[in-house]
Amino acid sequence: MRISARTDYAVRAMAELALSPERPRKAEDVAGAQDIPVRFLFVVLSELRQARLVRSERGPDGGYLLARPPAEITLADIIRAMDGPLVSVRDLKLTGLEYEGAAAPLPDVWRAVRTSLRDVLEGTTLADLASGELPALVRERARAYTDDPRTYPPR
Repeated sequence: MRISARTDYAVRAMAELALSPERPRKAEDVAGAQDIPVRFLFVVLSELRQARLVRSERGPDGGYLLARPPAEITLADIIRAMDGPLVSVRDLKLTGLEYEGAAAPLPDVWRAVRTSLRDVLEGTTLADLASGELPALVRERARAYTDDPRTYPPR
């Protein structure tokens, strides 16, 4: 899975909005808080608005707000709004996908990848990010990553 810049920006912007879900935030403030180019953020917020994940209020005290409570918006919701399905294999449905010969078990690997991503991304909400309390599964998988000797040191 590749996380695009716009998806990264969308998740970060929505996490910022989740800090004060009842108060509209100006795009410029969100961009500054998350070091996101403001012009790019306007495009991202427009897409999130079309996906009904954020709403905007006009006026001097206006800005952007989450369209639902932070506990009801998962990271998977945001990623799907920005980039479509979490995992796709050549845009084919995994349900009936079959290969021949030595590659016959491969569709099960793709299904396992999709299930693993769903477990993490559908199980993590904006409320989790805003509170800093990630689900146990995410903490465990993050720890497994950092403990893995194959993990490369940060640059």
